[in-house]
Amino acid sequence: MMCIPPPNVTGSLHLGHALTNAIQDCLTRWHRMRGETTLWNPGCDHAGIATQVVVEKKLMRERGLSRHDLGRDQFIQEVWKWKNEKGDRIYHQLKKLGSSLDWDRACFTMDPKLSNAVQEAFIRLHEDGVIYRSKRLVNWSCTLNSAISDIEVDKKELTGRTLLPVPGYKDKVEFGVLISFSYKIEGSDEEVIVATTRIETMLGDSAVAVHPADPRYQNLKGKMVLHPFCDRMMPIVFDEFVDINFGTGAVKITPAHDRNDYELGNRHNLAFINILDENGLLINVPAPFLGMKRFEARKAVLQALKDRGQFKESRDNPMVVPVCSRSKDIVEPLLKPQWYVNCADMGKQAADSVREGRLKIIPDHHHKTWFNWLDNIRDWCISRQLWWGHRIPAYFVTVNDPSVTPGEDMDGHYWVSGRTEEDARDKAAKRFNVSTDKVTLRQGKIFSQMMIIYSGMEYFAQGFLFTSCVTDEDVLDTWFSSGIFPFSIFGWPNETQDLSVFYPGSLLETGHDILFFWVARMVMMGLKLTGKLPFKEVYLHAVVRDAHGRKMSKSLGNVIDPLDVITGISVEGLYSQLQDSNLDPVEVEKAKQGQQSDYPTGIPECGTDALRFALCAYTSQGRDINMDVNRILGYRNFCNKLWNAVKFAMRTLGGNFVPSEKAQLCGEESVSDRWILSRLCSAVGLCNAGFQAYDFPAITTAIYNFWLYELCAIYLESVKPVFSRAEEDSGSQSQAEVCRQTLFTCLETGLRLLAPVMPFVGEELYQRLPRRRSQDDCSSIHVTPYPEIEVFCWHSEDVDRKMEFVMTVVRTIRSLRADYNLTKTRADCYLQCIDSETMSLVEQYSLQIQTLSLSQTIQPVPATGAVPEGCAVAIASDRCTVHLMLRGLIDLEKEMAKLTMKKGELEKTMDKLRKKMDKSDYKEKVPVKVQDLDTEKLRQSQTELEKATEAIDNFKTMV
Repeated sequence: MMCIPPPNVTGSLHLGHALTNAIQDCLTRWHRMRGETTLWNPGCDHAGIATQVVVEKKLMRERGLSRHDLGRDQFIQEVWKWKNEKGDRIYHQLKKLGSSLDWDRACFTMDPKLSNAVQEAFIRLHEDGVIYRSKRLVNWSCTLNSAISDIEVDKKELTGRTLLPVPGYKDKVEFGVLISFSYKIEGSDEEVIVATTRIETMLGDSAVAVHPADPRYQNLKGKMVLHPFCDRMMPIVFDEFVDINFGTGAVKITPAHDRNDYELGNRHNLAFINILDENGLLINVPAPFLGMKRFEARKAVLQALKDRGQFKESRDNPMVVPVCSRSKDIVEPLLKPQWYVNCADMGKQAADSVREGRLKIIPDHHHKTWFNWLDNIRDWCISRQLWWGHRIPAYFVTVNDPSVTPGEDMDGHYWVSGRTEEDARDKAAKRFNVSTDKVTLRQGKIFSQMMIIYSGMEYFAQGFLFTSCVTDEDVLDTWFSSGIFPFSIFGWPNETQDLSVFYPGSLLETGHDILFFWVARMVMMGLKLTGKLPFKEVYLHAVVRDAHGRKMSKSLGNVIDPLDVITGISVEGLYSQLQDSNLDPVEVEKAKQGQQSDYPTGIPECGTDALRFALCAYTSQGRDINMDVNRILGYRNFCNKLWNAVKFAMRTLGGNFVPSEKAQLCGEESVSDRWILSRLCSAVGLCNAGFQAYDFPAITTAIYNFWLYELCAIYLESVKPVFSRAEEDSGSQSQAEVCRQTLFTCLETGLRLLAPVMPFVGEELYQRLPRRRSQDDCSSIHVTPYPEIEVFCWHSEDVDRKMEFVMTVVRTIRSLRADYNLTKTRADCYLQCIDSETMSLVEQYSLQIQTLSLSQTIQPVPATGAVPEGCAVAIASDRCTVHLMLRGLIDLEKEMAKLTMKKGELEKTMDKLRKKMDKSDYKEKVPVKVQDLDTEKLRQSQTELEKATEAIDNFKTMV
């Protein structure tokens, strides 16, 4: 059992999805063909932030309305409407990729079944004290008015002063600048200089910190500094966190707006002064800054410091700016009461499951990352200030009893969770030791009753507004519902038959980039809520990059839609996609240049199977995959080769061919038959071993080599004379029939080998083959047995070794023919053998050598035997020397003249290259890439020169 990493309902396929689904589908089809009970469960994630943003933009674009204009209830109805219309788009795309998911089980994380599981998970964890409420710093998007997770924060690296666009601001905002200013020491003329890249946050400063060992500030112990814009006196604190060597060694401390300062503020019991509201407007600050937008205040504060004479300097400063991936807003650390999951114990259990071998992570080089994160895990903020998502099933309690002190929002003691309002009221009454009639739960207007009707792939939402007891306004982080996905899809917390049969799953396959955000959380929550690991193995594939190794980015124009690779797209089509994106005009032009460079004529049509095959073959590159469309095109040519091979083979088999009852040796096979069957068995073994070890390049290499280099290039060519003789001589019919049975076994088994990787080509070609009687009821190749080495057990190292020697001889003859330009002319070939064993081998395989090397005749010659004059000579191995008869086949004087001219051209080219490379400034001025090309060109020219000289000398002996 394997569940899909649920793609976002807003999403469209990218190559990361394509890689994930190619690998998962291959594994699913392989297990299914082996006769195992197999479930690959589809699902889609409600994608809280992404979906809300998409629908908000749609409303503004089409109706000029914000979600606040509609209100929460009507907005949620709009989201459901959008989901019903557009939400299954990615499923259609997955089907185009050939994903053989159990589509009847398709689920959505906001389905009633999954929503019930989410509610139950929260309540159980809250009751156990694992979920709690606390006021801490969170990643805050002012545009979204919500906390966001770390994965939704892009880290934009700046080398210095940079102007960036920020939503809500007409002009770009300055970043990457370090501003120094001074604070006056109370009661003296002294001052202390501090620096910051966020000058507006000085309005929320509550201290200055220095290192305890810094000799420059020992005289300031116990002193205070005066804030220039208010009457606030701020202590100078001593803390080892401060870096003595950075700047002046003095640091401004803003506990409410910086993570490091937050920790320091707690250690020294400093004031936490929040200067930003949820929209990024300044609060708790003096005039004229009160109510200003945060980045307008940046300029105003700087000017005010200059006016007071406390500004010191401004200089470029490399830095990382946190950007919200959804809204492109600058993320602010903001103090907010939120719901958290205590991850300490769960993290330890998840780490120990790998340490103790109960959970296997493949490749194991990810262990270090796994342990590093889980051994140092922080508590997980799970609340989001959104409207779309799972409402947190928690109620704020007010008790109408003088013995109970009124609580505050951030105090978790005054929050209860409950499956119903009655359940929550009973819990509150028990907690505060009062009767239920004295308990009031927070009231408000909500979408309090929603009936979700499921019909096929559509969902309908109906609701009514009224004043009632309501849960927390916040919704849960999308990763919370994703974390319980492996068991919520089977009806947990109910003990369903599906849950008992399919949970725990066998495998999780996903990208290593979500190892923490999804994989670790599934393991933690699975162990906590079910007592079981959600799967036994985790296979982490690489991250897809472009052909140059760059991260896929819309602004670079290198994001590839797999459907464009499958069906092809013109460069104009790529441009039009950019115009429909959210990129600004400058980024669109930059992306166009990238597309023009990489795809000057667009992306050619490659087909689904070529894309899948390429993605599986690419996983050998380690952590990152550099995806080159030209290589995918190469695999499309491989698909064509498969088609032509089967087409030729069907003509060879004939319309009356009847396959034998089963694949087996009859004892009459020729040396070619025995060899190709041995290679087939080897491919069977390699493919099965590759699937078991998740070594997909081994699988694709075995399939590619067998079909292209062994079956097509060698066997089909070597048996053509057998079928030709059978047409002329009835006595050769029996040998031809053995060849046909061998050919059929190779075709039928070879197609079954590649079917999990290339399902469309495999199916199409399989339907054209006749059936063995044992497989008459197999309507599809995907329900036939996958070939196993127990059946295909004819691998022979001896046969392989002999054929490898034969092919070495063939390649040597072909090389000689190419050297002397014998493109169509067949020459006699004398093979001088070192011993009788080699003589016997050459005699046994003479027909194969003659056919594959396009020779007129093959004549074995003993070591002491004489070879006719007029031959070109090459050594095939220490056992055999090739003598190719040229006399009478070529015009010696004409060939010598051509070679002499070529030799002269090569010498000129080499002389020119050497002069260029010998220049004193060559190494400094010429790019390394060009130097490498020059070196390679010189090497190739030297090789060609040696061959030409050798050929001329050989011709001289023949004249």
